[in-house]
Amino acid sequence: WDPVDEINIPWCFFSLNHNYEVSSAVLKRRPAPTLFGGDIEQLSFQAEMQTQNRLRFKVGPPAPRRVINPLPAPRRFDTTVGPLVFADQYLQLSAKLPSHNIYGLGEHVHQNFRHDTNWKTWPIFTRDSFPNGGTHNLYGHYPYFACLEDESGASFGVFLMNSNAMEVTLQPAPAVTYRTIGGVLDFYILLGDTPEAVVQEFLELVGRPVIPPYWSLGFQLSRWDYGNLTEVKKTVERNREIGLPYDVQYTDIDYMEDKKDFTYNAVNFTELPQFADYMHAGGQKYILILPRINGPYESYDRGTQKKAWVTEVWPGLAVFPDYTNPACIEWWVDEIQRFHQEVKHDALWIDMNEVSNFQKGSVNGCSINNLNDPPFTPRILDNLMYSKTLCMDAKQTWGSHYDVHSLYGYSMVLATEVALKKVFGNNRSLMLTRSSFPGVGKYSGHWLGDNAATWNDIKWAIPGMLEFSLFGVPYIGADICGFFDDVSEELCRRWMQVGAFYPFSRNHNPQDPAWFGEDSLLVNTSKHYLNIRYTLLPYLYTLFYKAHAYGDTVVRPVMHEFYSDSATWAVDRQFLWGPYLLITPVLDPGVETVAAYIPDSPWYDYETVRMTTRRQYINMYLPADKLGLHIRGGAILPTQRPAVTTVYSRKNPMGLIIALDDNEQAAGELFWDDGESRGRLASVSGLLTMNALHSTYVDPNDLRFENITVLGANSMPTTIVVTHKGVETPVPSQNIWYNGDKKVLYIRNLTLLLGQNYTVKWNGSVSETERFDCHPEEGSDADKCLARGCIWNVSENPSETPRVPWCFYPNDYGYKAVSPTPDTTGWSFEIQRNARYRSQRLESPDINTLRVEIKYLSADMLQFKIYDPANKRYEVPVPLNIPPTPEADPNKRLYDVEVNEQPFGIKVIRKSTGTVIWDSTLPGFTFSDLFIQISTRLPSNYIYGFGETEHSSYHHDLNWHTWGMFSKDQPPGYKMNCYGVQPFYMGLENTMDAHGVLLLNSNAMDVTLQPTPALTYRTVGGILDFFIVMGPTPEQVVQEYTELVGRPVLPAYWSLGFQLCRYGYQNTMEIENLYNEMRNAGIPYDIQYADIDYMERQLDFTIDKDFQDLPELVNTMRSEGMRFIFILDPAISGNETDYPAFTRGHEKDVFIKWPLELEDDIVWGKVWPDFPNVTVDESLDWDTQVELYRAYTAFPDFFRNQTAEWWLQEIKEFYVKMKFDGLWIDMNEPASFVHGTVGGKCLGPEKYDYPPYMPQLESKNEGLKHKTLCMNSEQFLADGTPVKHFDVHNLYGWSHAKPTYDALLAVTGERGVVVSRSTYPSSGKWVGHWLGDNTSGWDQLFKSIIGMLEFSLFGISYTGADICGFFNSAEYEMCLRWMQLGAFYPYSRNHNGKGNPRQDPVAWNSTFAEASRNVLNIRYTLLPYLYTLMFEAHATGSTVVPSLRKGAIITHLSLPQGAREVTAYVPEGRWYDYNTVRVLKHINLHVRGGYILPWQTPENTTHYSRKNPLGLIVALSDAGAAQGTFFWDDGQGIDTYENGMYLLTSFSVQQVCGVRDTELNGAYFRSLPPPRYYATHPPPPQIIRSFTCSELRPVVGQKAN
Repeated sequence: WDPVDEINIPWCFFSLNHNYEVSSAVLKRRPAPTLFGGDIEQLSFQAEMQTQNRLRFKVGPPAPRRVINPLPAPRRFDTTVGPLVFADQYLQLSAKLPSHNIYGLGEHVHQNFRHDTNWKTWPIFTRDSFPNGGTHNLYGHYPYFACLEDESGASFGVFLMNSNAMEVTLQPAPAVTYRTIGGVLDFYILLGDTPEAVVQEFLELVGRPVIPPYWSLGFQLSRWDYGNLTEVKKTVERNREIGLPYDVQYTDIDYMEDKKDFTYNAVNFTELPQFADYMHAGGQKYILILPRINGPYESYDRGTQKKAWVTEVWPGLAVFPDYTNPACIEWWVDEIQRFHQEVKHDALWIDMNEVSNFQKGSVNGCSINNLNDPPFTPRILDNLMYSKTLCMDAKQTWGSHYDVHSLYGYSMVLATEVALKKVFGNNRSLMLTRSSFPGVGKYSGHWLGDNAATWNDIKWAIPGMLEFSLFGVPYIGADICGFFDDVSEELCRRWMQVGAFYPFSRNHNPQDPAWFGEDSLLVNTSKHYLNIRYTLLPYLYTLFYKAHAYGDTVVRPVMHEFYSDSATWAVDRQFLWGPYLLITPVLDPGVETVAAYIPDSPWYDYETVRMTTRRQYINMYLPADKLGLHIRGGAILPTQRPAVTTVYSRKNPMGLIIALDDNEQAAGELFWDDGESRGRLASVSGLLTMNALHSTYVDPNDLRFENITVLGANSMPTTIVVTHKGVETPVPSQNIWYNGDKKVLYIRNLTLLLGQNYTVKWNGSVSETERFDCHPEEGSDADKCLARGCIWNVSENPSETPRVPWCFYPNDYGYKAVSPTPDTTGWSFEIQRNARYRSQRLESPDINTLRVEIKYLSADMLQFKIYDPANKRYEVPVPLNIPPTPEADPNKRLYDVEVNEQPFGIKVIRKSTGTVIWDSTLPGFTFSDLFIQISTRLPSNYIYGFGETEHSSYHHDLNWHTWGMFSKDQPPGYKMNCYGVQPFYMGLENTMDAHGVLLLNSNAMDVTLQPTPALTYRTVGGILDFFIVMGPTPEQVVQEYTELVGRPVLPAYWSLGFQLCRYGYQNTMEIENLYNEMRNAGIPYDIQYADIDYMERQLDFTIDKDFQDLPELVNTMRSEGMRFIFILDPAISGNETDYPAFTRGHEKDVFIKWPLELEDDIVWGKVWPDFPNVTVDESLDWDTQVELYRAYTAFPDFFRNQTAEWWLQEIKEFYVKMKFDGLWIDMNEPASFVHGTVGGKCLGPEKYDYPPYMPQLESKNEGLKHKTLCMNSEQFLADGTPVKHFDVHNLYGWSHAKPTYDALLAVTGERGVVVSRSTYPSSGKWVGHWLGDNTSGWDQLFKSIIGMLEFSLFGISYTGADICGFFNSAEYEMCLRWMQLGAFYPYSRNHNGKGNPRQDPVAWNSTFAEASRNVLNIRYTLLPYLYTLMFEAHATGSTVVPSLRKGAIITHLSLPQGAREVTAYVPEGRWYDYNTVRVLKHINLHVRGGYILPWQTPENTTHYSRKNPLGLIVALSDAGAAQGTFFWDDGQGIDTYENGMYLLTSFSVQQVCGVRDTELNGAYFRSLPPPRYYATHPPPPQIIRSFTCSELRPVVGQKAN
């Protein structure tokens, strides 16, 4: 008890001992005072993830146990916030919620759609009560709410499957408390990425809504107390006479004899049996009401004979059928059939089924017992269980009325559904119920009850409709103009306007529209908006189909579409029809200006067709006859010419309203029956496609699309062409009208037959983001553009969007597919070029006929290949691991493939989400000899990959950026193509799924990313050979990609140690001194390098005179646990008189030469080797030094088998001279210091050095030969096939990798490591990679992270940047920060360039040395974990340096200069700080909860650290669990994994003895004994350690508890 100064806050609240304790799946009550008695001491807990997005958990009396699975993080419904109380007649459970955005719970009048969480209590118990704005319970029972978590759209729903009386309290925590007086706690938690997805999940559980008959979407009239049939007919006639669209007439209970069901008043309603025929003659329908049974009379007598009534209720003035009784259902069906034979009608309206009673319980009252007077009564109306209903101890077949009262309406609906099927057979009818329960929407609609003619009621109707949309009852509406009280003209006029857009649109008031006068303002505005309703009925009907098929909402909250905009979360005075029609009514008297919120999208005023502003509130002027009505850009709305009833309107021509979005795109669907006919509509940049997806229904009215209106059209088209079955028909100019002021295009008098496929094409302007560059070269102008057959249009704001192309392709530029037909494993067909356009590049003619092959390689991978079938073209010789058998079972494939015939394009669709991840149905597809271009739409803006070049962010900027790919000796720089080529990207989809795309093409290329979002590839040769992997997670994408190209090599354990290198060592002594200084400083250090300084005049396989004693030093260092790596460049000097490497290579013909038809000679370049007998003057400029001092060099052709043999021999002989443990291969792009060849004159056709299209490369004006070989140089594949260097240039480093790796293993007999500068997909099978000759700059520090992340995608795990930078002098703080970061590079090497000061850890001061030692000790401590990651990469393709979406360790660097704080993103989950201080000499390092990391006591080399005890870091998750693995082998053996010579151990922690993890400081450190080695594959599991809960002291070998 704790009084506070707020009356809403409870002063009496639970103490901590009120709850249950968990023991396995059994809940045991803690000792505590009882609240209401009858506490159940032991309960069962059952839980299961029924689907990926649905968790069910149930608490009740003991029952068989079921599998328990955790609810996925984050915590959405956290019941630890309050106690569980479970007594016989009182159950309570509370849960904390992640946000205040709570919607649902019913049925009540909620004055706002979003709940007020300030201690509001809502009772739920069906009751006949007036919806007057109080918090009392109304007709239906809906213990369901949805919660929007945040701007991401992540949402969830909570459904308590309990039909007893209850109340739900919302409080500011935010939290929810349930209190119910019976049953069990049976919860369903429904997860969705969007609010709309949660509705779909809920309806998948309870049942998707029925599709109402088309006529029921028309306007309807009803009234209580017409008095006689003559008055009913007067109402019908006067509304017919004014031409009011109007489909349905009702009669209320006044048609009955003494208000008795299944009777009619033979005096006042004499001709009622013929009334339906009267209505049908006017194309209208008739519905009557059935509320309850008054006895005695024939129907009553038959029901009594059947024992159809709820028992133990006084059978006085009225009885209540027990619809849970099968005998009652038989009676009910029979009575409805009998009455329909007497009085024809078209549907039924069932009322008073809460169940309503004008007595309290019965005419004799109710017994005093714990059912009628339970220990606790929720805050229901009158605080009396049997007020206005039956006694709670009444018996029904399903149980006591106490338990099933709120199911009465639901059971009546089920019985009535049986009757309607009997009466109407296969013809769809309609049911309308007042009382409802989840699942009712499968059978019935609902109206919001007996409202009043007040301005409040017109407002409250919108939240009510929105809530029933959440509940799965989309056929919903309020009584227009109010049920009770007289209505004013203004209120009824405004209500008729908004009611025209209720899904269920019924005026239920004595004052029907015509009552106000034929020419009244009310009649005119009612007719106007009802005509719009009837025009849009095809769209509304399609929405009901999508509700029925997929669970979509019809009346939709604005926040369902715009959840990322918090301003929409509380919008409930406006609503949407589906995603595309925004309705803004006037809901206050005397108002002509409404504060309307316009969400972030283009919106077109339906009536003025003008665009309005967006993402803001506007003062919308809505005079007396107007309603706000706006169409969203991106919509295609099917329409039909309206009529006074749907019988007639369905015979009228149809049309389309196309509202273009910002990208000039739109899409929509049309559902039409009887039968099943559905079409997909799409419009992109002047092209409308109409595709019938399912067409078994042929409308008898020969319906055709007659008119098309395009909103947002930027120009008048010169031509419009309709294509049907390959025949093009121009639209006559007199049928085309364009309003330039409003930017509306009208196309009239078409005859597009419903159910057929058409395209309608017009040559209007194209949105800037939809432009695909037709002149990517510089120097574009209008004449050049038009000469290519393209469109020239200067961008609207060229200064703000300078990269938007002004020259772009027309929509039909490309190819046409010829009879594409799939088989079980793919597609194979030809495509023909659109000959309307000539080749754009005369020296590279387009190929007219191409072959397309699409192969379903596996469930998660497909390939499509486009090539010239008539002429063999170069194809990349890189072998891939392609599955031997395609996946022929479509049920196993994660994707669907569609082929668009014209323009030709391939669509790859993720089946689980419908996301189109590849769509090349875009203009500009070109395939010529020396220029190939293809574009694809991207599913989102999140694209990662493509290399190798410096990117300023990991996530690509899609604002018209082009990236060249052509391997080159080019230090990292913005948009400069660097050493390797990696034409692979990963794309994230808006559903957070991921996929990867590889273009297997090794020619020079570039890729353009644009904000469509879209991607364009341009390459200068080869073919198009794409591979797509489907993920669906980013990590799985990498795993699937490396399964295709080859898993990363497993490097030697010692290669994970710290490494030192420098270009510019003067002699052996300098290296020896460095080694001793590092040892004296105690800094961990495993590997020393020698750059080209050790060579004689930079000649491979030689030792300079100043390094003659280096072999001895190497031997000494190796004996002390160190390793040594030497550099080898591929270029071999040809100016030596005694140089065996060249001599033997020349004899074996290993060097790249000219084709014989050009010249029988080596293609000479110049690299590092100097001429003999020269003294280099380094003061001269670089080009002069190259000319005077650099020798002619030959480049080995590593494709050839004899080259690999020669390379092995040279390495083997060098190993005799000087031992080494790894090799560093550099300059293998290949790099040359002259352009093409010595003298610069390349032989052969110039078009290969200067292709017709030059990709966006660094120094592209210098041609492809810049700093490399001539492109006409000839190489030979392993099978002897000659290829141009033009085609295989980008493969040079790839071809260099395997021979080097094989030679290293053969020579040393150990695994070792090879580090290569140039790479291509699959290089990671053999080599690691460093990020090249970077610069000592702060920007290079953080960009190195991006580079490592990208090479993780590319399948090269062993990667890192030169720590402290290669070029320029390092600055102290920067170098220290870089040492801290570099300690966590997989490949951790400090390396700087010649002429710069030393930057190794002992070159600065003791502070620097200490900081380096500390951070490297952390690295060495965690090397077992890093080595395990390397193993996992090698075995499964996992990443070692992942993005934040995966990983157990995260580092946060203070990257800006002088920074002592860093703004770092901490991903979801629990993270432990590895250190406790954050000063300059420390690095921020965090361990992720849920992971177990193996570690080892560090030493100064891995040779010694591997002998130390091991340990584990156990970082517990929020659930107190953790897991991990540990891989161990000898660290250097060849193929230890493949040969089964390794140890693999898994660790897991499930719980920690019930002790709060916060009391255990989150992590455990414990030494382990050295592991044993196993020669099994895989090894058996081991118990590494265990501990008892009583001792909490790990003891190795103790029996596990």
